[in-house]
Amino acid sequence: MPEGKGGVAAVDRAFAILAAFGEQDRSLSLAELARRTGLYKSTILRLIESIERAGYIRRLEDGTYAVGAGALHLGRLYQLSFDLDRFLVPTLQELARSAGETASFFIRDRDRRVCLRRVEPDRAVRIVLHEGDRLPLELGSAGKIILAFGKAPSKALAKVHAALVAVTRGERDPDAASVSVPVFGNAGRLAGALSLSGPIDRFDDAKAKQCARLLLAAAATLSENLGGDASALREA
Repeated sequence: MPEGKGGVAAVDRAFAILAAFGEQDRSLSLAELARRTGLYKSTILRLIESIERAGYIRRLEDGTYAVGAGALHLGRLYQLSFDLDRFLVPTLQELARSAGETASFFIRDRDRRVCLRRVEPDRAVRIVLHEGDRLPLELGSAGKIILAFGKAPSKALAKVHAALVAVTRGERDPDAASVSVPVFGNAGRLAGALSLSGPIDRFDDAKAKQCARLLLAAAATLSENLGGDASALREA
């Protein structure tokens, strides 16, 4: 584990243990935690006792370790820290119903994008993603929106910035397509990216245009509810 500047080494190591868990991990052995963190097993055992006592890790009957309920509580607090939930969930529900596709809202967290809220459509075939999933910024339409409306978008993202809409097909997942638009808060800041996604064979040009139209209208209303300027979204 690389040493960071400042801070407390024991705290850094404790967070490294928590960060070792991936989306597909139901539990990890002590040996696997040591491999992923680069920490000695004795160090992990010493730290994990405190982490377990706080409720962020639990020891299973087979001796492996899993993420504890305390992490769920923090995740919920993280979601609630954004003053948009009461507007966002109904917006996503209506988008999923109108488009028949999965509606999501992404925010930036350092060099990744995080799915803050997600509503699935009432249909069997859909793209699976979960709230809290962290995805690359450079792949997918939501990432392009977040990058395009950052402080200094690159020339490659200039068209996205001008059009207010990003469309990708098979970029992050070869079987998935998505359309995304920005949502603005006060002072013109980007609140996040509103998206519709689904299987790539359902997203032809006509479907992408329909999704863009629905998203722009929803993003305009959501931006206004957040105290943002929605004029560009209304005019697009």
